[in-house]
Amino acid sequence: MSRWVPSKKEKYGVAIYNYDARGEEELSLQIGDTVHILETYEEWYRGYRLRRKSKKGIFPACYIHLKDATVEGSGQKETVIPTELPLVQEVTTTLREWATIWRDLYVGDKREMFNCVRDMIYDLIEWRSQILSGTLPQDELTELKQKVTSKIDYGNKYLGLDLVVRDKDGNILDPELTSTVSLFRAHEAASKQIEDRIKEEKEQNIDLTRQAKFASTPAFALFVTLKNVVCKIGEDAEVLMSLYDPVESKFISESYLVKWSSSGLVKDIDQLHNLRAVFTDLGSEDLKREKISFVCQIVRVGRMELRDNNTKKLTSGLRRPFGVAVMDVTDIIMGKTDDEDKQHFIPFQPVAGESDFLQTVINKVITAKEVNHKGQGLWVTLKLLPGDIHQIRKEFPHLVDRSTAVARKMGFPEIIMPGDIRNDIYVTLVQGDFDKGSKTTPKNVEVTMSVYDEDGKKLENVIFPGAGDEGINEYKSVIYYQVKQPRWFETIKVAIPIEDVNRSHLRFTFRHRSSQDSKDKSEKIFALSFVKLMRYDGTTLRDGEHDLIVYKAEAKRLEDFSLYLNLPSTKLELEEKGYSTTGKNSHNLGNCTISKDSFQISTLVCSTKLTQNVDLLGLLKWRSNTSLLQQNLRQLMKVDGGEVVKFLQDTLDALFNIMMENSDSDTFDTLVFDALVFIIGLIADRKFQHFNPVLETYIRKHFSATLAYTKLTKVLKNYVENAEKLTEQLLMAMKALEYIFKFIVRSRVLFIQLYENKGEADFMDSLRNLFTSFNDMMNSNSENTGMVKGAALKYIPTIVNDVKLVFDPKELSKLFTEFILKVPQGRLVKQKLDCLIDIVHSDLFAHHDCREILLPLMTEQLKSHLEKQEEPRACCQLLSDIMEVLYRKDVGPTQWHVQVVMEKLLRTINRTVISMGQDYTGSFVACMTAILRQMDDYHYTHLISTFGKIRSDVVDFLMETFIMFKNLIGKNVYPSDWIIMNMMQNKVFLRAISQYAVVLNKKFLDQANFELQLWNNYFHLAVAFLTQESLQLENFSSDKRSKIFQKYQDMRRQIGFEIRDMWYNLGPHKIKFIPEMVGPVLEMTLVPEIELRKATIPIFFDMMQCEFHFTCSFQRFENEIITKLDHEVEGGRGDEQYKVLFQKILLEHCRKHKYLARTGEAFVTLVVRLLERLLDYRTIMHDENKENRMSCTVNVLNFYKEIDREEMYIRYLYKLCDLHRECDNYTEAAYTLLLHAKLLKWSDEPCAAHLTQREGYQATTQGQLKDQLYQDIINYFDKGKMWEEAIKLSKELVEQYENEMFDFEQLSESLRKQAQFYENIVTVIRPKPDYFAVGYYGMGFPSFLRNKMFMYRGKEYERREDFEVRLLTQFPNAEKMKTTAPPSEDTKSSSGQYIQCFTVKPILNLPAKFQNKPVAEQILSFYTANEVHEFQYSRPVRKGEKDPDNEFANMWLERTTYTTAYKLPGILRWFEVKSVYTEEISPLENALETMQLANEKISSMVQRHLADPNLPINPLSMLLNGIVDPAVMGGFANYEKAFFNDKYMLEHPEDHEKIEKLKDLIAWQIPHLAEGLRVHGEKVTEALRPFHDRMESCFKQLREKVEKQYGVRTLQAGDERRGPRPPSMVRSFTMPSSQRPLSVASVTSMSSDNPPSRPGSDGFALEPFLPKKLHTKSQDKLDRDEPERDRKERKKEKRNSKHQEGFDKELKTAEISIQPSEAVILSETISPLRPQRPKSQVLNQMAGDRRLSVSPGPPPSINSTSLHVPPPITPRNKSTFSLHAVSSPELNGMGCTDKGETPPPLPVKVCTGDYGNLLENQDLTSPSTPPPPPPHQRHIPPPLPSKTPPPPPPKTTRKQASIDSGIVQ
Repeated sequence: MSRWVPSKKEKYGVAIYNYDARGEEELSLQIGDTVHILETYEEWYRGYRLRRKSKKGIFPACYIHLKDATVEGSGQKETVIPTELPLVQEVTTTLREWATIWRDLYVGDKREMFNCVRDMIYDLIEWRSQILSGTLPQDELTELKQKVTSKIDYGNKYLGLDLVVRDKDGNILDPELTSTVSLFRAHEAASKQIEDRIKEEKEQNIDLTRQAKFASTPAFALFVTLKNVVCKIGEDAEVLMSLYDPVESKFISESYLVKWSSSGLVKDIDQLHNLRAVFTDLGSEDLKREKISFVCQIVRVGRMELRDNNTKKLTSGLRRPFGVAVMDVTDIIMGKTDDEDKQHFIPFQPVAGESDFLQTVINKVITAKEVNHKGQGLWVTLKLLPGDIHQIRKEFPHLVDRSTAVARKMGFPEIIMPGDIRNDIYVTLVQGDFDKGSKTTPKNVEVTMSVYDEDGKKLENVIFPGAGDEGINEYKSVIYYQVKQPRWFETIKVAIPIEDVNRSHLRFTFRHRSSQDSKDKSEKIFALSFVKLMRYDGTTLRDGEHDLIVYKAEAKRLEDFSLYLNLPSTKLELEEKGYSTTGKNSHNLGNCTISKDSFQISTLVCSTKLTQNVDLLGLLKWRSNTSLLQQNLRQLMKVDGGEVVKFLQDTLDALFNIMMENSDSDTFDTLVFDALVFIIGLIADRKFQHFNPVLETYIRKHFSATLAYTKLTKVLKNYVENAEKLTEQLLMAMKALEYIFKFIVRSRVLFIQLYENKGEADFMDSLRNLFTSFNDMMNSNSENTGMVKGAALKYIPTIVNDVKLVFDPKELSKLFTEFILKVPQGRLVKQKLDCLIDIVHSDLFAHHDCREILLPLMTEQLKSHLEKQEEPRACCQLLSDIMEVLYRKDVGPTQWHVQVVMEKLLRTINRTVISMGQDYTGSFVACMTAILRQMDDYHYTHLISTFGKIRSDVVDFLMETFIMFKNLIGKNVYPSDWIIMNMMQNKVFLRAISQYAVVLNKKFLDQANFELQLWNNYFHLAVAFLTQESLQLENFSSDKRSKIFQKYQDMRRQIGFEIRDMWYNLGPHKIKFIPEMVGPVLEMTLVPEIELRKATIPIFFDMMQCEFHFTCSFQRFENEIITKLDHEVEGGRGDEQYKVLFQKILLEHCRKHKYLARTGEAFVTLVVRLLERLLDYRTIMHDENKENRMSCTVNVLNFYKEIDREEMYIRYLYKLCDLHRECDNYTEAAYTLLLHAKLLKWSDEPCAAHLTQREGYQATTQGQLKDQLYQDIINYFDKGKMWEEAIKLSKELVEQYENEMFDFEQLSESLRKQAQFYENIVTVIRPKPDYFAVGYYGMGFPSFLRNKMFMYRGKEYERREDFEVRLLTQFPNAEKMKTTAPPSEDTKSSSGQYIQCFTVKPILNLPAKFQNKPVAEQILSFYTANEVHEFQYSRPVRKGEKDPDNEFANMWLERTTYTTAYKLPGILRWFEVKSVYTEEISPLENALETMQLANEKISSMVQRHLADPNLPINPLSMLLNGIVDPAVMGGFANYEKAFFNDKYMLEHPEDHEKIEKLKDLIAWQIPHLAEGLRVHGEKVTEALRPFHDRMESCFKQLREKVEKQYGVRTLQAGDERRGPRPPSMVRSFTMPSSQRPLSVASVTSMSSDNPPSRPGSDGFALEPFLPKKLHTKSQDKLDRDEPERDRKERKKEKRNSKHQEGFDKELKTAEISIQPSEAVILSETISPLRPQRPKSQVLNQMAGDRRLSVSPGPPPSINSTSLHVPPPITPRNKSTFSLHAVSSPELNGMGCTDKGETPPPLPVKVCTGDYGNLLENQDLTSPSTPPPPPPHQRHIPPPLPSKTPPPPPPKTTRKQASIDSGIVQ
């Protein structure tokens, strides 16, 4: 049997399918998981996922794609490292990191970011595949890598991830191997690059790399592909394409020529689909052009007239104008648009007539808005490419190959590249003017151009009509038919071998062409022009227009070149020879006649071999005429630079030859030197900078003047010594100094090679003398040498690397030192520092011995300038560069040099950092970090010893350092995404802090030397270091955390342990740090690192012990920790684990202590309680729900009150007040502020600081502050319409103003306000809020709500439905309980969240002064809903057997009274219920209450109508109608059936009195109704008169019946009829046979406008109409039946959405309003005190209430809603009122919370393999296994390696040591 075998090759792979483990021994995989394979067995592998190394298991081999990896270690320590390119690994880790964020964006529905990240991820996946494919050419791979790194960096910035720093090849920098300064600069560069990129992205979406390429190259080209020419030509044609400047109306490039055949295809069929050209040499000059057009001219080649058909007789081969096509390509050339695949259509414009010259048509088309092309035109693609032709061929080989035509710019490019040999002459046929001669019409002139030498031999193939075409022997122009003055503007390139130019001339012949072939043959040449290419003085033909002489002669003679070559060729020459060019006579010259005809051409010479400059030519051929030599040398300065660089080598040779051949005299030395300076200056120019290598090569290979050095040195020295006179020349020489010295050094080297060391001493002396001259010049005080001194500082460092080849480097260093020291004090500082920077960059500074000399100079200079704060940027640059060199490993030993820097500069740098503004801090901190990083232990020891015996110096230094470190840590010098830089700085600071801590322990710990402030600063610094943001690892992603941990460990632990040790070292000094150090230590212990907490929490005990030892208490410690704890927890620190550890550790310590056991334990308990509240408070503070925040705030402030921490108590009072103000809870805000005011006295005692915690209150005494607070509180009470409360405070203020302060002005103001408040009470309508009982059950709620019940005060007009929605929004996972019964214990202890909510009725708590007195309703109504702390809720309960005839007789009420801890309103809108009391009310008592309230309600409403005639009549109509014509509800007849029968009397003899009372109440209802109907009759409108009449008739019957049965009652005359004036009092009255007199107060209050007859309210006692029978089960039965109904209804709920709810509401409202009026039930009385609700609300309310009737009871669950159903009562016949018809809108679709829009769908994954090994994060992929691969791939798990069911091979169960998970690359 085979066994598990350790894998050899198969070591590393990626899961390409999801695999779900089917047993313990298997390992689940998800696509993209990377695995380390340990063993193989048949078709199985065993190993672990790299992201979770601890779990090993087996998995099928076919699910894994193997990859190459290197294996390190063996056995337990074996690790695999993928051998992918570092960049591929980086892309992989980046994608994994982004994928997590991407998922969060999806979940958070951040669409824009989601889409942006998706695009970036797709790009990276695509590019990663391309890199892995290995098929890309090197140039494309480099470009792609650049794109990838750019995209990663941009994406990281976009997602707020860390900045990645790279070297120039794009590889990530290793901070351990990079100097601090390089690291800082890399960060700066990376940041800038990304910011630029983001800016570009915002401005316009251009590919940045492309822009960078164009910026870096001075040349570019336009690549053109001709796709098709759509044109009806009918003959062969030539298509000439070129670039054209429409502003200057001239062509700027050669033409690209394509020959098109008459068949409509390209003539050379091999070129089909390959018509490509590149227009090169474009430069920045062209970018400045306003416009550039791409122009195409079409020339027909064939007959004279297209319409002539008789082809045999017609002349063919004539070039005739056909038309043009023009396109504006400015945007493409400027780089604004770039789409190489886009095909552009260029419309075609035909030539209109013969005088329509092609050039004219071009200009017409450019100015025209559009062209009527009729579908004719060209199709082309265009792309701009960076670089010259060589670069383009290299970088874009797929576009530009050898077959691509190259059309050059006419003229030189901006930068002439060395080796660019060119000899082109562009000839343009401009125009002519030809006499018609003997003909009747003008001639059809054809110009033929050819090139001949002076022997008359024609030069072949030297004429090029366009790029892409072969050279030809002669060029024929276009023919314009019968045009006297043809204008051609045809440009042809003539390329003649350089040796033939001086012997060649251009010859132009003119011939008339006839359209008839026979005539045409007989036409001869009728004239000739010519021009020589070389002038008599050896220079080339000048650029520009030439007016050529047209010679006439016999045709044969014109062929003879010897006849005309000696004649003048241009009119200018003719003038020079003395002939007149005007005049009517034609001159005869020899055998030729000068005709009147004229002909102009223009030429442009582009040659690197031909010069048009006489002076340059004179210099190059200086030997032929030495007398002109001085003049030629001087003239050289005036020659155009382009001409000189073309002949660079020849010119330099000439100059040195002149110098050497005249070596005995000094005549030419200065002239040659100046000429040399001029040439070097030219090459420094950007246009010719590419000639630098040519100059270098010349010096290295061609230069041979061995003695030049002596002459050059001599002239230079002379210039320096005479600086004042020769300032200009010296300035020029300084700029050329580098190359002058290259010549000097090369010359000396050549000399040594020939003569060995001959003249060594002289040479050395000459250089020393030269330096002395420089030093003297620097030292001189002359005003006008300032520029030269600056130039010397700038250019002298450039000579170092050359001079040290022939001069002792150490001596050179000394010379430099002297030179720098000669710079005048306080002047040229920047230039001097730049000079030193250049020396640091030179080879000299890398040389150890030279550095010994230079470094002290540099540090001295730096110290002096930094102390004076001169040129900080340059100082910083210099120091950075020095540290950079000292970091290198190839510059010899550097320890002593670091010491020099440290001794001289560390302190200065520290001070600079402290005093420096924000501008350069980063750079200076990098310098300081670099110094500290490069210091070893020896340096630190030495540093302290440098301060010698002066103790105060060490103290000052350490103080400065500690303060600076702390500032830097707090200030975040670098952006937070510079994680590498920040961690590097932290690492260096940590080491420095540790080193300085050693010094503290050694020097400043003993009693004599103890430095309190220094130690204090140390502790504060160490804690600031430990708590800084960049070290809080738990805030980072797991990847980032593990990377940091791997590299730096957790630095917090290291510094924390050090702080602990330092604290314990303090010994007896500890007391000096209490309580100041409590805060910092607390901050440290709150860091969520468990080991650190365990190590540092005991410090608290040590502090307690220490303070106790000195003062026998630890009060200061306790106060401080409470204050600081509040601040820290609110700031986000602290957690449950901390609370537990704090309690455990401190209790352990306290209990062991003899004296601290009791007090210590009390303290710990106190702090733990505070922590609980603060943690609750913090959790909730970020909650959107302000109510929860208020609860927690109250918990905390109550705690602070309890422990008597007034300051903290007030702090939280104001937080609470602010929350209330934000919610417009002005009443509650007032009560909150009142608590603060109550802490103050009306006295002149001074205010403690903590009492005035608000900036708004300026008060010095408590009385003043209390006054100000009262003003605010009164203001809030006024806004909250709580005028009664405002009046109380106002009275208190009035007392003070009148009797204590004597501030009558304020007194009058207060009294005016008071008066207003009294008026408001009587006149202003105050809506009354409802009260709701809310229970929070289940362990899922936070502790301050868990299993508690609260009474909530609703908002104005807030219905229970709205209130519930508000509640459930806060707890979206909570379930609403469907019963109002108290919850079971199971519910309370379950893990869920259950909310119970119902409306309760506040119990009136009338102030004593109002009791039993006649008081206006407006005054009393306030107390029905305010200053209440008892609330009632009643629910019907059936007792005994169900009696269908007398259901009401056994329907009892269970009435529960809830009492809250405080009165409402108060500092919150809700308070916890402290006690609950339940009682039962018999059916009869219930009937009594109902009847009494009904009567009171009628009475109340009638009174209001009497008082206010304008009240609407509808509520009264509905109230009266409901009673006189109760219809369905049955009225009080139900009571009669239930109670007024013998059976009831026999069973309940004790109720006799109550029955009598009920009868009395029924009888009393009649006079009330009569009065109501009377008032109604007075106010009723005509429209409602029939309705009133019907009521009257019903009432009549009712009255007869009642009076007959129960007797007649009459109201006293004054009771109901009142005048129109509002009643100021209501009289008390007693009803006959009523045992208790009802106080008017209670009547009016009960008949108030707030009948809580809403669902669930105690409305049973308020409605006057008696309920009908309901077809419902008893309540108990209902409760039992709920679960079953729930199941049925739950399905419905799911289908119902919020929209459905809304719709249902509307529908139900509509349905109900249509029902017959007999079912009208009033739920809300509209009174003068209660404004009418918005219509929708009233409708909904009515809708709800009609179906609810008068029940106060707990609702049976109907349609899974908590409908409030009245108790069943004796039915009336025919009443069928089914509750099931009405489903409550409030809970349809309960539980469906609307979460805004749905997030976008996740992107479609094309195939399982798409993501490669990217998605290693478990959260990102679905846990389900995707469909397995197709069967033919056999990717199904093979059978497990044994029989069924197989025990896994024994090895799988073996436990292996788990390896810490690392970062998977």
